[in-house]
Amino acid sequence: MSKEEQIIDVVTDEQNDYYSNDDLCNITSWGAHLSFRELIAQYEEGALLKSELQRHYVWDKPEASRFIDSVLLGLPIPSIFLAKTIDERMLIIDGYQRIMTVYDFVRGIFAGDGKVFKLSNSEKINKKWRGKAFSELPESDQRKIRGITIHAIIFVQKQPRDNDTSMYQVFERINTGGRTLLPQEIRNCVYQGSFNSLLIELNRNQKWRNLYGLPTADSRMRDMEFILRFFALSSNELLISNEDGRISLKKYLNEFMRSSDVRQSDKLDPMQKNFIQTVSLVHDRFGSEAFHNILPKEPEKLIKKFNPTIFDSIMIASYLAASRGLVDTQDKDYKKLKLELLHKGEYKDLIKVRTTDIDRIQKRVLLALQYLYSIDYK
Repeated sequence: MSKEEQIIDVVTDEQNDYYSNDDLCNITSWGAHLSFRELIAQYEEGALLKSELQRHYVWDKPEASRFIDSVLLGLPIPSIFLAKTIDERMLIIDGYQRIMTVYDFVRGIFAGDGKVFKLSNSEKINKKWRGKAFSELPESDQRKIRGITIHAIIFVQKQPRDNDTSMYQVFERINTGGRTLLPQEIRNCVYQGSFNSLLIELNRNQKWRNLYGLPTADSRMRDMEFILRFFALSSNELLISNEDGRISLKKYLNEFMRSSDVRQSDKLDPMQKNFIQTVSLVHDRFGSEAFHNILPKEPEKLIKKFNPTIFDSIMIASYLAASRGLVDTQDKDYKKLKLELLHKGEYKDLIKVRTTDIDRIQKRVLLALQYLYSIDYK
């Protein structure tokens, strides 16, 4: 288990969150053979896209060298998956490591260490190419690398063209990059734009980093998802329910992130201001353990983990109180008030059971308002 996983308190309802919809029937796909010459040119021209925070290049030099060796030997290369975007560009779904390995080798710099890309001097590499850079290969081999074709499966969402939720499911089901992508990693690929850039920027906020519990950004973007969650659950759109009054949080966050409202530049400045002010308010009043729960056997002590449902209730309650100018400016022991809230039986139940029920999300926010800010919000 990674350090990032260790700092988050598990919420079972959210772990089991899964949804599917009929948008997948609006996806069409076809095969094409693209040369590395074409792929490199498209990448340099901005017609072939990686995500804004694409997963880091993870192959080491021996792995990358073996792939180049396979290309030169003419061995079969696994297919790549691309998604055609609304503006007629291609988004890399699967195959980033393969494409970037050839790109780096041709340009001469290895992304893994920023040094000259020479093939490993290993017996696993054909002796003709062992220890050589692209520029040191015979011209015939250079042409071969550029001219080798790779099979690409290209997806496009036919209808509706302004709703790319299907692409999320394509990423979720097809990506084979060695590990299963987490939801925010997929959103970062699918919903690129100014709002995604804002999430990346806000994730660097120092008080937010203290509250989350890691000094640097989570490599799997869990921390970014909580910022998105704050915006989505505090929006006026909350909550368009299904018939049983429960939401798929995953689906709700997808739909919020791709909504037109958060793609309008004039909406971003107020959102940024609201998040920064709320984080500052919470950090200054409740400390870095603002979103930690109490230990069951030692209820005067806090678990050293970030709790998602406590985060929801305290962040949104603080935002609502501050946005209406109802935060008490007099000295109060906010940490003590929070501890009293955590001991309340009703609140304990609301943050643990059926946590994605709409009425229970609202109730835990209202309880936080009452206990922390003495506000009966209607």
